[in-house]
This record gives sequence, structure tokens and C-alpha cells, in this order.
Amino acid sequence: MNELLYYDLKQTVGMAPSLSTQVARELGRRIVSGTYESGSLIDDETALTKRYQVSKVVIRDAVKILVSKGLLDVRRGIGTKVRPRNHWVIWDDDVLAWHLSAPPNKDFLRQLMDIRLAFEPKAARWAAERASEDDLIEIDKACSQMEGEHGSVEDFIVADAHFHRAILLAAHNEFLKAMEGVIYSALLVSIRITNTDPRNNADSVPFHRAVYDAIASRDGDLAEKLTQNLLGDTKHRLSNNLP
Repeated sequence: MNELLYYDLKQTVGMAPSLSTQVARELGRRIVSGTYESGSLIDDETALTKRYQVSKVVIRDAVKILVSKGLLDVRRGIGTKVRPRNHWVIWDDDVLAWHLSAPPNKDFLRQLMDIRLAFEPKAARWAAERASEDDLIEIDKACSQMEGEHGSVEDFIVADAHFHRAILLAAHNEFLKAMEGVIYSALLVSIRITNTDPRNNADSVPFHRAVYDAIASRDGDLAEKLTQNLLGDTKHRLSNNLP
């Protein structure tokens, strides 16, 4: 799975990225993957213009993008340095997407799952309490798409992502809507580790259907418990399969 699917799930639209955005993405991927280590200096402006065959203005704009995301720090007379991870804007869509091009990071995945376990069970409870009929239709539709997908891992993941997003939206809490990027990143990274065979996709479908049934029945206690179990199982499988 690559970051393009992440952007598709986020429904990122617009014109083709500018040269500065393209260079920022190339540098960002290298930072997130650890090619440029925390505290190290990246190549100077002249070297980067030669490598990417762009102007110095493009390089400066690319660096500004990464500075805004907390990945780089520019110091006059010193150079451009990679900042420690605890300074990164980790919720940023690009930063989440760039992790898909990097080797699996155990700590990053653990933290993603911690956040999901902290919020998604509550979202399921609130969905059971607050979902409109249209919300229920969207959750059911995503679940049906999962049930009907037997061959494509990518299509199954898209349906899975839509299922969890639909529950977040059904909770009618604006802050939860901002979490969808965390879900997409977690799904796309973890699928490479726990479920690379399309034949295994069906194993998780009954658990998703049970969550939907609880929400549709307006049983908040059960919806929260089942979501906790579903995500707990995912976290367990991740722990067992990570190198």
C-alpha cells in the first residue's frame, strides 16, 4: 500500500502538486524513513538544486513546507537540520502518508493503535446514540462492501476505511472527524503486516457487522465493547507479526 491510496481516502483534490511540493515530499519521505536521521543536516541548497534539477527558489519553498510540518529547522550559519520526531506535526496528512513509504515503525504503529483504542470505541457508543438514518445507511453500505470483496486487498481496505469513517461521522463530534487520517494511516501500514493475503479478509467482516448491528440497535454499551474487542484484536495481531 502506498501513500497515493491515503490521499485518495482523504479525497485530496486539486491541481497537480507544484515543484516545491514534489521536492518537499521527496525530502519528507527520506526524513520519515530515517534516511536523514534526527539531528543531521540535509544537503545544502546547491546540492539539492542539482539533484532535483530545480531552482533555488523551489528548494527554499520546499524547505519552508517541511519547516511548517516540524520536520526541519533552518539555522543561519549552520544549515538545515532534521528535527526530532517529538517536534513533528504528526497529525499532518503528509507526515502520516509518508510513513507508508517507510519501513514499518513499531513505536509509530503502537501509538496509532493507542489513539484508535482511546477514541473509536467511544465513537461507536456515540454513533449508537446519535446516528441518523442516513448515517446508518453509510455504515451498512461500507460493511456490505467489505462482505462483497473477495479478491482485492486495496478495495477491501477502502471499504474498511469507509466503515470506520462512517462511524466517526455518525458520532456527530467535529473533533473525531479530524481523526480519520490516523485511521487511514493505521489501516494502510498495518495491512502490510497482518493481512497481505486477500483470502484472509473475510475473517474480520463478522466483527464489523456485529458493530454495525449494535449501533443500528442503539445499544451503545455493546457497540463500544465490540469496537474495543475489534481494535484490540488488530493490535494483538500487529504485535505478533512485527519483526
